[in-house]
Amino acid sequence: MKKGGYVYIMASITTRVLYVGVTSDLIKRVWQHKNKTYPSGFTSRYNCITLVYYKEFGSIELAILEEKRIKGGSREDKERLINEMNPAWIDLYDSIT
Repeated sequence: MKKGGYVYIMASITTRVLYVGVTSDLIKRVWQHKNKTYPSGFTSRYNCITLVYYKEFGSIELAILEEKRIKGGSREDKERLINEMNPAWIDLYDSIT
């Protein structure tokens, strides 16, 4: 049985920096970002601790394809995705736990 996946966007506190990622365990991965499990990682260095967007996929392969598509887009494209799902840019972590 294939495992599903998620594409997600984390924002810095100031929302100046966005990070696009992919995972098979959204709750665990966002917790790792928030708790800076990898201190030298991008999200730790740029304080990207706010989950502002996520989307579930039936397979990790589809999630990876979407992650690449989003990463290849402009900042404006990323903001559009976030605004469609989460216009207030609130932290969605509590809603998934």
